[in-house]
Amino acid sequence: MIKSKTYGELIVISGTTCAGKGTLIRELLARNPNLNLSISYTSREKRENEIDGKDYYFVDDQKFEKMIKENKFLEYAKVQYNKYYGTPKKEVKQLLEQGKDVILEIDVEGAKQIKEQFPQTILIFIMAPSMEEVKRRIKTRGTETKEQIIKRFKVAYNEINEVNKYNYVVVNDNLEEAIKKVEAILISEKCRVDRIEEIYMENEEEIIHEFLIDKEFDNTINEIE
Repeated sequence: MIKSKTYGELIVISGTTCAGKGTLIRELLARNPNLNLSISYTSREKRENEIDGKDYYFVDDQKFEKMIKENKFLEYAKVQYNKYYGTPKKEVKQLLEQGKDVILEIDVEGAKQIKEQFPQTILIFIMAPSMEEVKRRIKTRGTETKEQIIKRFKVAYNEINEVNKYNYVVVNDNLEEAIKKVEAILISEKCRVDRIEEIYMENEEEIIHEFLIDKEFDNTINEIE
């Protein structure tokens, strides 16, 4: 019997601010049991509605920098408001080795670092329908100053200019349709020739052995002759 590949897929989902990627990821996880979200570490303050160990692992700058020195991150960066964000190495590798697919919700710079280490990583960029819509959604939040809004908008614009580094782009103008598109991407990726070829190559000796001892197969060949 041909054994399926046990190593999971690594999926990076990035996107502009207010593109709805957080909501999209939560829905993907709820509908697809084999998908797992890697929980990032951050040194920023915990918001009221956030739970430590579920939304992020919250640590201070000193603890984060200690973890950097100990090489505990697949990728990390100091981003908005001069705070650290990082993807834990141990947890991600454990999930992949268990054959589970892992989603990383990280920014453009983090995606580059991951792709360098794992060339087969699936990179998906989530976009709002337009920059005008991004601006509207940022203002609707009502939680940030004018300066912070301008900064977020500039970051979003710069990230869009990096979209050519990604494998796929999904415009999130309708959540249900966006979810279906991402699910279709993940299904199609598992059917790629190079991924299937790896499965056959890993099982080549077993396949040949099965053919050699398969009497029913021999009888079929003899009947043809």
